[in-house]
Amino acid sequence: MSTPDETTTPGLAALVRAEWPAFRSRGRMAALLVAALAVIALAVLPALGSRGSCSKGPVEVPCPTDPLGPDGRPVSDLFFFAHRPLTGDGSLTVRLTALTGTITYPPPDHDEIVAGVVPWAKTGIIIKDGLGQGSSYAALLMTGSHGVRFQHDYTHDTAGLPGGVSPQSPRWLRLTRTGDTITGEESADGTSWTPVGTARLAGLPATAQIGLFAASPGDLTLAPVGLGGSVGQVRFTQAVGSFDSVTTTGGVAAGPWSADTVGELGHTDWEKFHRAPGLVEEGGTLTVTGSGDIGPVGTEGGRTSKDTLVGLFVAVLILIVTAARYAARAVTGATPGGRRLAARALVLGGAVFVSGLAAVAVAVPLGTMLLRDGGLTVVSAGPLTELRVVVGTAVLLALVAVLALALGALLRRAWLAVTVLLAGLVLPYLLVVVPLLPDAVADWLLRLTPAAGFAVLQTLTEYPQVTMHYAPYAGYFPLPWWAGLAVTGAFAALALGLALRRAPRRPETTPVDWR
Repeated sequence: MSTPDETTTPGLAALVRAEWPAFRSRGRMAALLVAALAVIALAVLPALGSRGSCSKGPVEVPCPTDPLGPDGRPVSDLFFFAHRPLTGDGSLTVRLTALTGTITYPPPDHDEIVAGVVPWAKTGIIIKDGLGQGSSYAALLMTGSHGVRFQHDYTHDTAGLPGGVSPQSPRWLRLTRTGDTITGEESADGTSWTPVGTARLAGLPATAQIGLFAASPGDLTLAPVGLGGSVGQVRFTQAVGSFDSVTTTGGVAAGPWSADTVGELGHTDWEKFHRAPGLVEEGGTLTVTGSGDIGPVGTEGGRTSKDTLVGLFVAVLILIVTAARYAARAVTGATPGGRRLAARALVLGGAVFVSGLAAVAVAVPLGTMLLRDGGLTVVSAGPLTELRVVVGTAVLLALVAVLALALGALLRRAWLAVTVLLAGLVLPYLLVVVPLLPDAVADWLLRLTPAAGFAVLQTLTEYPQVTMHYAPYAGYFPLPWWAGLAVTGAFAALALGLALRRAPRRPETTPVDWR
């Protein structure tokens, strides 16, 4: 038989409906509004005050931007190219005998120019849709430290055989076009060939450009700052490829090789005394020299949607205080404390999600538009990724609010709950958004604390074939966005579960105020 308490205890849905009017106090509604306005205002105001401009002599001109690749994202497309037209099907086969290069002013003393190649220096053969930056391509190449690679359309990279190259141990490379399909093969002797990769370049015109190329990204080293943190320093480099056998078949045009740079490689004073970019044909050997890189870009490509959400931290602080005080609100009634706390969590989480979603949905596109109108580059992440940032950020705010509510109920002191969250969520993130701590420490803070959920802001991708300082302060998080949200959600669920276990099993008749 049911007890009187059990028959009169309302269900969770009824409690949620009853709790909603109580939640809508002027103070809490004002707090949600201020949090939302902070997100929007701190996206708009800095963008309005940001202007990007460049000068050409006395004239102010728009700043150059990175070219866009076939998928519409910014890319690096900067190299030296010795090329001929390829009409229809055909192939290019070369024997590479050396990959050498130059690094300017490396550590420790930064006072000399030395011979050497960086790990992702590259030389080889390439088929490209014209000379325009960002156009589709496929390349088979030798790298400074990563062996032979087949790369296409900036983000795709397939490994061939490892090892280096020398006159005593040359590497044979072959690219073959069949329609819009490009196949790369390598060989140690020019007789037995091993496939490395195949790519379909949709829309490749009937006449493309095929030839030899060289590129070399900057030499990256890390300089210490802060309490063990580091920042990247990049120096100019060059790569030089030597080919002593070059043969073509099919629709490759006869005649001399055309020599061009794709993009502006720039010139430095030291080139007066060293090799300038270009092509040298001597004694049956073709030597190509170049700098730059072919691949995706990261934070150096411009700002991201994360830069429009600096107001998120103000919103988090407001929500933490509001939720902790809401947990401590004195009530009495015939409902056991656990059910009432669960109802509050649902009401609070839902209200914060809706208000946060509205704020972020305005802040991100509006802030991005204003930054671009001011002449600044904003790296496009694609509509689905931007939608994920908007919805995911609203989920993060809701989880933070529920976590604060649960801690307030568990610790029974609003100020103590606020202090715990400031130390466990806000402080860890503030410590990693600047290059203060060692990268390993920053990574673990974003794995093991509730701050892991900020990974939802990430829109950049790490590419193994791109030399870059992949650190949290640069916008690269150690966890994928969904895993980061899962960590924050786990903290919220654990705190709420403990608070529910501690909640009174019987209805309260005496008001208790934990503030």
